[in-house]
Amino acid sequence: MIRRAVIAIGILGASLLGFLGFQNARLSRGEPLSPPPAGALRVATLNVHYLNLLADNGPWSRVGWERRRAALGAAVKALSADVIAFQEMESFAGGSISRDNLVLDYLVDANPLLSAAAVGDPIVFPSTQPIFYRADRLTVRDEGWFFFSQTPDVAYSRGFDGAWPSFASWARFAERDGRAFTVINVHFDYSSWENRRQSAQLVAAFAAQRIAQGETVIVAGDLNALHGSRTMAILEAGGLTFGDVPGATFHFNRGFSLFGAIDHIGHGPGATPLGLPRVLRQRFGDVWPSDHYPVVADFSLR
Repeated sequence: MIRRAVIAIGILGASLLGFLGFQNARLSRGEPLSPPPAGALRVATLNVHYLNLLADNGPWSRVGWERRRAALGAAVKALSADVIAFQEMESFAGGSISRDNLVLDYLVDANPLLSAAAVGDPIVFPSTQPIFYRADRLTVRDEGWFFFSQTPDVAYSRGFDGAWPSFASWARFAERDGRAFTVINVHFDYSSWENRRQSAQLVAAFAAQRIAQGETVIVAGDLNALHGSRTMAILEAGGLTFGDVPGATFHFNRGFSLFGAIDHIGHGPGATPLGLPRVLRQRFGDVWPSDHYPVVADFSLR
């Protein structure tokens, strides 16, 4: 009897490993990232994982940041993006507000062609979700934020169920020919369906209002939700369309793909996608830039 049980457990374990291997192979496929088409607007999103300055070691400590910052810088350059929405660009030292942002400072210095929008004095403007942009192509017309809470205009207000503060940053850009568009950068709660749903409703309402005024709107970020989910459906009801991102975008900082994409880029009228979104699945110097892969999408603006 014991022998049969051991054999059954072995078969079950082998089957599970086989399934996980199949999932990893299936969700890690994708075409290499090519340069954007001529005249296209390339938008990217990347969750860079926050730094914990209170930790002595580990991938997300200050020491870990020194190990991976060159890889993150190389990944940002490899995107060849005009706009990049970043999430979790925070140097956490306790509390909601920190004047230190090691990742922001490094990437601005390392990328002279890029400037940061949706940043400011962290006392009044939360700066952990900056939107980088090509300053030689785009100018910032306006920028702002709102928190995913019952009081969205109150900085660092807690989530709908009392969760840690989370928010949307946004910036309105104009091209040289005057064509304008608004990018909304979001990061939804990973653990609470209720927070995700109500956060999506706030973003959908904000986007719908802008779309009704004739603006071109692009939403990018970490939705912590799969394509076709209820969270995405709420955003789509606000007038947005999401291309189906191939494979996984969260990889556990191991290059391991277990489930489909949770990082997405959506668009409203006025932005025409030039193909499906794509994912940059690459280590640089044997170091992963983050535990998320960057996602890019190319658009033609009217």
